[in-house]
Amino acid sequence: MVSVDAVTLEVARNRFAAVAEEMGVVLRRTAYSPNIKERADCSAAIFVPSGEMLAQAEHIPVHLGSMPASVAAVLDLLGGEVAPGVQFAVNDPFHGGTHLNDLTLVRPVYLGRTLVGWAANRAHHADVGGEAPGSMPAHATRLDQEGCVVAPVVAARDGEWDPGFLDRFLEATRTPDERIGDLSAQLGANEAGAARFLEAVGAAGPSRHDEVAAALLDYGEARMRAALEALPDGEHRFEDVMEWGDDDLPVRVAVTIDGGDLTADFEGTSPQIDGNINAVEAVTRSCLYYAVRVAADPTIPANGGCYRPLRLRVPPGSLVGASPPVAVAAGNVETSQRIADTLLGALAAAAPGRVPAASQGTMNNVLIGSGGTVYYETVAGGEGGTPHRPGQSGIHTGMTNTRNTPIESVETHYPFRITATHLRQGSGGTGLHPGGEGMVREIEFLEQATVSLMGERRRHRPWGLHGGGPGANGEDWWIRAGGAAERLPGKVTFEAGPGDRLRVLTPGGGGWGRPTQARRATTRRDGA
Repeated sequence: MVSVDAVTLEVARNRFAAVAEEMGVVLRRTAYSPNIKERADCSAAIFVPSGEMLAQAEHIPVHLGSMPASVAAVLDLLGGEVAPGVQFAVNDPFHGGTHLNDLTLVRPVYLGRTLVGWAANRAHHADVGGEAPGSMPAHATRLDQEGCVVAPVVAARDGEWDPGFLDRFLEATRTPDERIGDLSAQLGANEAGAARFLEAVGAAGPSRHDEVAAALLDYGEARMRAALEALPDGEHRFEDVMEWGDDDLPVRVAVTIDGGDLTADFEGTSPQIDGNINAVEAVTRSCLYYAVRVAADPTIPANGGCYRPLRLRVPPGSLVGASPPVAVAAGNVETSQRIADTLLGALAAAAPGRVPAASQGTMNNVLIGSGGTVYYETVAGGEGGTPHRPGQSGIHTGMTNTRNTPIESVETHYPFRITATHLRQGSGGTGLHPGGEGMVREIEFLEQATVSLMGERRRHRPWGLHGGGPGANGEDWWIRAGGAAERLPGKVTFEAGPGDRLRVLTPGGGGWGRPTQARRATTRRDGA
């Protein structure tokens, strides 16, 4: 085997990551929807010919950990060679996707007649049809109620859309002009990524590129195994719950560390339900990758190699390994947060000096259809206190990494206005390192609106660690034009009228460490 020195590896690592970063920039700057261009609800990565991830941009964890499944689904579709210039689309959660809003475009990258890799990007489309604007109806029990299902299919050839894909996709959505704009941005992002990828391959030469890429994947594996070997062997268990009406549905995991290998087994987790909080295995795998990197070493290159030592076992037909045809929209955005919390809770026993207390544990999804527009946003909350510092306030945490939509953008694009956006004082858990504060976000509707909410931690507070206190639970309020206020369940679809307001109070993060430790430290500093 030809050796690759450390300098070459580091240069290649950064160069490949820069390809994915540029793809993300192109996608955001050319997208039409505020959800992508403002909130950055999109991700990008590049892959070797076999479909193993070579590099990713630091975008959204739930997208990136599951994107290899989309590339694998395309490879399964092909069963052999693929022509240059073809791009494939997929959003089917049971064939490489996560939930229907997240559409992935996958493009082969050729140097001459040789396939040298793949470029792929995923973007959350604010509406893909279904029984409520935003494609996350709270009442959905089947996937087909949530919108247009795209199994792996040819989406474009040589820059021209395939009508078999495009016509069906645009017919399903309530916002076809916005969708074609965002789709075109995705197409262009993959073209930009392919061009930069080819520059990297050409600079090294095809054979040397293959050697460096293989070495980089092996390096990721070696780093992960070394990080796991530094943790104590053993089995660590943790349990948390998903809120479904008045019921608590358990999410249970046993994490076993054995030298340089780690296995996460979700046996005992609730079976899937007639609702939309079911998560497919690709989502659960994303959570595993995220949580282990947090607990082991976040500086490990995020590529397919670093995930080789990780094993996942999910009960088929469970909340974390759903089987068709159940609905899954909130499984990607809400159950993913709980899966990550559960994994981090288990890993806290093995790496107590690295794992933070629970962050808000929800994405606080707000979906509004009004005046021919569809708005989607996740509302920030509190980060859990960490072993080294307090949690951050008003930030997206866990399996999401998006931004807020600026008020100016909201009021330009949609028939409503933002009447409050500020930190929710006192919502963070107490501790040596307190949890971050949640947010207050209030929207006033100027026209009739269909509103869907998908939130968690409305009954159960984000937990603290090592004596830290829990963060405040979230709340959602419907304030009528006449002033009457009604507290809403965390998952609901309802009709609001002009002058009504929606007030969302997001959870704070849990605290880390006992508060008395902070007082004692202050006493010592004062010399008492």
